[in-house]
Amino acid sequence: MRRIARAPWELLKRLFGWLVLFEARNKVLLAPSAVRLRRLETAEVRRLAQQLGTVPTALVTTVIATHRRPEPLLGAVRSALVQTVADHVVIVVDDGAGLPDLPDDPRLFAVSLSRNTGTAGVVRNVGIRLTGSRYVAFLDDDNLWTPDHLELALGVLERPGGPDAVYTALRRVRPDGTDHDVLSVPFDRRRAARESFLDTNAFVARRTPSLHFSRLRRTPRVLPREDWELIHRYSRHHAVRHLPEPTVRYLVNPDSYWTTWTASPQHAADAAE
Repeated sequence: MRRIARAPWELLKRLFGWLVLFEARNKVLLAPSAVRLRRLETAEVRRLAQQLGTVPTALVTTVIATHRRPEPLLGAVRSALVQTVADHVVIVVDDGAGLPDLPDDPRLFAVSLSRNTGTAGVVRNVGIRLTGSRYVAFLDDDNLWTPDHLELALGVLERPGGPDAVYTALRRVRPDGTDHDVLSVPFDRRRAARESFLDTNAFVARRTPSLHFSRLRRTPRVLPREDWELIHRYSRHHAVRHLPEPTVRYLVNPDSYWTTWTASPQHAADAAE
């Protein structure tokens, strides 16, 4: 019986891709959480815009979402501030836990949400909506960029006839500091329906109405992650290109659900049951 019941599912996976099917299910089951969180996000943007008093604006904005990682956050902020691109602002958005002392730099802005949302997409969306720029980049609080990350990405984006977004390669690093591998996969939207090789730490995109994260409340067991959802949706109407330069030092935490984006379809299906 189990083999017969799985036959339609296997056919749907072949036709559409398991990640697409999982995301369709997420939108049905988690829709109420998205409505509540969208209201909260908008209220926080209004409150924090008054607090900032000015809209941080540059050619490119880096959004760093954070929650209770003060020491790694300082490293992430420093790697953003040492970028070779001068026309650049950085906004740190804390998910309601409080911020450590950050470097005194006129390009750096930091805000805290009034309460913890537990939803990375909402935290990043606040950073997007509080700023003005042609391009937006994203950096998690436990990862680092090489100093030329933005320069390389903008060099492709600013060319005549260039794409709307690029993503670079990830140098994945174990907690002990040793290299795990380099993830460098050319963009293929059909492949992305079946394999999650997309990560927003490497993603730099033109600011458009499509550049916002899912507001679904994704617990550790919910796949795919919001990184995949954003880039897959953005690429529906925007050109995305891969730049095979490893400009992101991505920390692989074996105990964290953030690494499940490398899981096989069967592993993901079992985790969701």
